[in-house]
Amino acid sequence: MAFLLSLDVGTTSVKAGLFQPDGRCLASDLQEYRLISNSADEAELEPLTYWQAACHTIRSVLEQSQVNPSAVVGLSVSSQGETTIVLDKNGQPLRKALVWLDNRAVNQAESLKQKLEPEVYAHTGIPDIVPTWTACKVLWIKENEPEIFEKIDKILLVQDYLIYQMTGNFVTDGSISCTTLFYDIIQHGWWPKALSAVGITADQLATLLQPGSVAGTLTAKAAGELGLTPQTRVVCGGMDQSVGAIGAGNVGTGVVSETTGAALAIQASIEDPMIDKTCRTPVYEHSVPGEYLFVPVCPTAGMTYKWFKDQFGEAETETAEKEGENVYDLLNQLAQEVPAGSDGLLLLPHLMGSFSPESNPDARGVFCGFTLHHTRGHFVRAIQEGVAFMLRRNLELIEKSGVKISEVRSTGGGSRGILWNQIKADVCNRPLVLLENEDTGMVGDAILAGVACGVFQSIAEGVHSMVRIKHSIQPGKDVAVYERAYQRYCDLDKTLFDYFKRNYSKA
Repeated sequence: MAFLLSLDVGTTSVKAGLFQPDGRCLASDLQEYRLISNSADEAELEPLTYWQAACHTIRSVLEQSQVNPSAVVGLSVSSQGETTIVLDKNGQPLRKALVWLDNRAVNQAESLKQKLEPEVYAHTGIPDIVPTWTACKVLWIKENEPEIFEKIDKILLVQDYLIYQMTGNFVTDGSISCTTLFYDIIQHGWWPKALSAVGITADQLATLLQPGSVAGTLTAKAAGELGLTPQTRVVCGGMDQSVGAIGAGNVGTGVVSETTGAALAIQASIEDPMIDKTCRTPVYEHSVPGEYLFVPVCPTAGMTYKWFKDQFGEAETETAEKEGENVYDLLNQLAQEVPAGSDGLLLLPHLMGSFSPESNPDARGVFCGFTLHHTRGHFVRAIQEGVAFMLRRNLELIEKSGVKISEVRSTGGGSRGILWNQIKADVCNRPLVLLENEDTGMVGDAILAGVACGVFQSIAEGVHSMVRIKHSIQPGKDVAVYERAYQRYCDLDKTLFDYFKRNYSKA
């Protein structure tokens, strides 16, 4: 039997999974890492950390499964977008990776707005230029670290960097590159005007392949470090959001999925990238050839919950370690004792700015309305409700573009929470569909690896073989409570928008 290996690199962890073509996951592993943040706007990571985590997780799944490495025909790699890694002429990192969450390139974003608007959306599908985008980060390096900028030979994303480590080839694809601001989603190539505005050339970027293409085979050195054979084909998976959409069966118009991982992202498959005449909904190139995705993104969702766990969940963390339980299950038990609406407590989960439906890099996280009555359980539930409110706001944005939404397929680590799922269904007043394997990024990677290596004839065949629905959650008794709370959330978000601009802007 041919086995398919997935590597999905997120903001705070790397996941690997080994699959049979029938969708059965033989083994999986996850390794977390902590971002380096020396100020509110900074988020960095040593590039080697990604590679070390990849080696650890892949070796772990091979050991767990006891599969002969020679039977692994394909390894598909997907990752977060925008995170910027710059290499010298010897292929060595010149500095820490600027993680996509890094928000310091405010002035550079404003500068690129002056040079590139109003053409940006028509070329890139990006509704607003914000510090997140790779182009802004590269321009920040140019203006703040000129000695590093002068030495840049290659500008890579995380997927590109790992593929380089594996194959020695500098390649990328439109799915992972579509949010760099350098990539033209209509022409499927680099946008010369954006390159010129930043002061780089196309040669400094990786060679573009179609998503799902074979990037090469493993070098002997990489095969040794990963525990695989040099015959293993390495496949460009693409952006984690588009690969996850494939793993959720979201490969045709009208299907909508959401991923609550570190960030909250919503995916809606579309054929016409310019369907939104308001130019407000972010458009990505899908990892399915010829298709596109609406992908509104909210930077901190599950990461907000993780922040709370790290800062205020010490007791639950200790208990979980001693008794072998999941720390988030213990925190969820606190939230279950709190009524819907958290007794008036609201959260704006903008811990690293906001992007969709309104872009505001100056936005901050806010807990509003707490009293002496409120407990830690209230704060846990308010986090889950705040993320659900963000989800609803973005679903409404997608619908205004003409996409009909009958159900939402929920994926990512957040979909494991029974309470959180019910909150989402109640807040959005729509059925929430759960899948047998919520790690849809890994499933999507396995499907793409299978197609690239001839195990499947098409992505549709791979989806039919590997994606299975578990059950759906219907809206419950708290819909009316959440309707009122949602309106208060929207009012608070709107009220504080200008406040953040006045008091936290660095422009």
